[in-house]
Amino acid sequence: MKQGIHPENYRTVVFKDFSCDYSFITKSCAPSKGTIKWEDGNEYPMIPIEISNMSHPFFTGKMKFVDTAGRIDKFQKKFEKKLTTKKA
Repeated sequence: MKQGIHPENYRTVVFKDFSCDYSFITKSCAPSKGTIKWEDGNEYPMIPIEISNMSHPFFTGKMKFVDTAGRIDKFQKKFEKKLTTKKA
């Protein structure tokens, strides 16, 4: 393993999937803005995530529609704009 290329600031954090209200605790060096109280009574940094193994269709076997930050609306507006310019 190469020396000096890996981060040194690993700490215990909680990743929270808001689409299915699932959380798990692990070590990470990713930055976080908020904190959350874990089941053991301690407070840890919290990193919100959109999809985890509990909400991903591959693992659940169910197709679940997740619209993140209105991406579909943005796509539809862009597509409508191109369609109207082609007709004109």
